[in-house]
Amino acid sequence: MIPLLVMGIGFLILGLALRYWINRRKFYRRGPAGAEGFSSYERSVIVTLAERFGKWIAYALIILGIGFLWTARTFKKDQERRQKSIEAYQK
Repeated sequence: MIPLLVMGIGFLILGLALRYWINRRKFYRRGPAGAEGFSSYERSVIVTLAERFGKWIAYALIILGIGFLWTARTFKKDQERRQKSIEAYQK
């Protein structure tokens, strides 16, 4: 159960941090008029595409982290339920 919990928290934090980092870079790239500033068209296409893939990876990590946390919670409840049924059976 502990590895599921650690992996869930780790993936969740990693996904949120990646999403924050991408959005922060995008925010600081904007000028006073609100337009993003790139040195060339090619750089604009590559950076935008990389950020889009990065956001999808971040969303996948967040969903995976929530899934691991949910699995750890379900596993703990199942263990408690089994323990109670064993105690009830032994009485």
